[in-house]
Amino acid sequence: MRNKLRILYQGAILVLSMIVMSGCGMTVKYQTTGASTGEAKTFSVNQFPNRADIVNPTLSQEVSEMIKDLLISRTNLELVPVNGDISFDGEIVGYSTDPAAITGNETAALNRFTIEIKVKYTNQLDSDQDFEQTFRHFSEYDSSQSLDAVEGDLVPEILEKIVEDIFNKALVNW
Repeated sequence: MRNKLRILYQGAILVLSMIVMSGCGMTVKYQTTGASTGEAKTFSVNQFPNRADIVNPTLSQEVSEMIKDLLISRTNLELVPVNGDISFDGEIVGYSTDPAAITGNETAALNRFTIEIKVKYTNQLDSDQDFEQTFRHFSEYDSSQSLDAVEGDLVPEILEKIVEDIFNKALVNW
């Protein structure tokens, strides 16, 4: 009987504490991504022009949309066309394939496909968070295949890694 009363008493204190806290204007914000948006309420992402030697005509749009989609899905920030509290600008500076593994007869067994994106992140509310950095990822593929044959699978895979790194650098502060 005592245990039941003690549990009931503790439960009542917990409920009263929550009511008092909510009445004082206190709010609790849970984030599962580890992202910290600070006081920011909006974000903007400008088009990332393709300045690489090899130009994939859809890459510019893909990069911009992937950044927008990630921020929408992992934060409570609102997308605005320009002048967001935080903004992402940049350009695609590398899109290349090079031999990665040479066989005994001096031919490539694997090729390495690399994408590089230069990003300028601006936080209008906290300029200490601003940065400019080039993000790079690659994937290797069998040299018996052409880039055209594997590009459709490798581009999304590489961009996902790059966009994740951009997000982490900007909002997870790693």
